[in-house]
Formats: sequence, C-alpha cells, structure tokens
Amino acid sequence: MTVLHLADEGEAADLAAFLSRLLHYDRSAAVRLQAAGTALAVFGRPPSFEVLAVRAVRLAKPYENGLDDTLDVTVSAGELLESVDEQAATSVVPGTVTGPPWAGVLPPRGGWRTEAGLPGPGALRALVAAAVAEFRARMEELTPEDRTRAELDRVGREIWSRTVGETGLPVRAVHAAQSLGFLRTRRTPPGSEAGAGSGAGLGEDAPKLLSSGAWLRLRTPFGSVALRRAGTGALGISVR
Repeated sequence: MTVLHLADEGEAADLAAFLSRLLHYDRSAAVRLQAAGTALAVFGRPPSFEVLAVRAVRLAKPYENGLDDTLDVTVSAGELLESVDEQAATSVVPGTVTGPPWAGVLPPRGGWRTEAGLPGPGALRALVAAAVAEFRARMEELTPEDRTRAELDRVGREIWSRTVGETGLPVRAVHAAQSLGFLRTRRTPPGSEAGAGSGAGLGEDAPKLLSSGAWLRLRTPFGSVALRRAGTGALGISVR
C-alpha cells in the first residue's frame, strides 16, 4: 500500500476539491499521478472542456511503500478521493486502472516560455461570464423545436472556441480553469507582502500563458490547464 503524506491539511483539502470537480464532469474519471521527492502532479481531463488539468500537490516527505525514486500510475479519481484523509493529511494510492488515451500523452516537462497578451484574472473571469451569458441568451432565443442537442453543441463550439485576444488560447480553457477552481482569489496571511496595506487579506497572482512546442498552458497558483494547439501536428508531445 503506497501512502502519500501531504504537506498539510490545506493541501489535502485542495486535492480533494480538485478530484471532486473532476468527478462532477465524469463520475468514472481517472487521474494520472506522477511523484518524485516531495512533489506530486495530478493530471485529469474533464471531458466538457477538452483540456488537461494539472494540480500540483506538495508532499511532506517522499511516499511510503512505493518505488524508491518515482511514482507514475493511473488510478480511479473516485477511489483516490475516498482515500484522502484531510485531518491526517494523507492519501492512499489506489490500484492502477487501464489508462484512457489522454493519459499516455502529457505536456512536456520543460521548455516552457511565457507568451504575452494574457489579461489579468479579473478580466479572464469577466470573459467567461460574458460567454456563459451569451450562450444562455442565444438558447433562450431558440424555439423549443430548434433547441436540439446538435444546436446546443454548435453554439457552444462557436463561443468556446474563440480565442483570448491574440493569444491563441481558446476561451474554453479559461472556462475550464475557472470551473476547476484555478482562477479563484488567494487569501494571504495578515501582514504578508501581498496583503499588507490592503486590509482585506486577499492576494492574487496573475495567471501566466506558457507555450512549449505544440502545447499551450494556462498556469495559475492553484493549477494549470494545458492543450495542444490546432494544426501543429505532433510537435512537443511527451509520451510517458
């Protein structure tokens, strides 16, 4: 039995929240776990958004009863969630499952460079809110006979495939980041640099847009979403 010792209760709660959100979109979701030393990466793919979601989790110490150097397994997200003990800040790695196709093709580990033109977090949230409002308004304009699944999908693809300015990042990736809790405001301890003078104890690190080969990655302090750019072939794929 492989036991993961998470850095603290907060890390355990964040991991549980991430898994719960993935399961909201796919009750049979699988996640791929990669760990080395005191760092754990959890990969998932919420089907509604067609992106890879990545949650980094800090470990208090290297896991027990696993491999000596690294851990790389695909497991049931539901079983992993059930094993999370927030009070003890531990989790047990479930038995492996047959990985879905996406689990064999992950973003590259390195070679990422910052891309310009990404708006701040407030503007990104407003962009998603406007897209949701537009989708609802256009659905309300349809007659019941025209409100078919095919039409819903067509309008959804049109709206969510739009890009954020000139960045090439589709709006659906931003929507995924918000839905998975990656665009929330971070609380900072009183007296810290981010919260000093604000009186609110709230801090916000700007998300960053990164690229590596065929991949784009929207990174925030709470997690990342990654996707391959259309028309770029197989460049930059990491099969592990």
